[in-house]
Amino acid sequence: MQHDDRDGTTGADGAQAVIDRLDGLLDVERAALLKGDIDAMAEIVERKERLIDALGGMTAAAEPAVGVLERKAARNRDLMDGALKGIRRAAARMAAFRRIRRSLETYDRTGRKTEIRDGAAHSVEKRA
Repeated sequence: MQHDDRDGTTGADGAQAVIDRLDGLLDVERAALLKGDIDAMAEIVERKERLIDALGGMTAAAEPAVGVLERKAARNRDLMDGALKGIRRAAARMAAFRRIRRSLETYDRTGRKTEIRDGAAHSVEKRA
């Protein structure tokens, strides 16, 4: 049974190697999240899953260090949740801008909402 994502080591030494790599990877993940490096996240998540799977087979040997890893993973999860919220908000804002560009909502004299659609492309003209 292979317990390490690189060299197949087992036992306490193998568990510590996996713990050390996972600890370092969680730091790399945090740095990527703080920089907004979304492209790096797919590879990091894949590597993290392999290391967690490897660690899962060694829980007795790895138990003392698991608490630190869990706190780091929770911290990164909170950062990821924040990043996803930000992405969703930006997407919603961009959708609102696109909607505004395509139509104008106004109210008539009786208070009914009216939408004026314009199929023409809009552009900003700069004048000196």
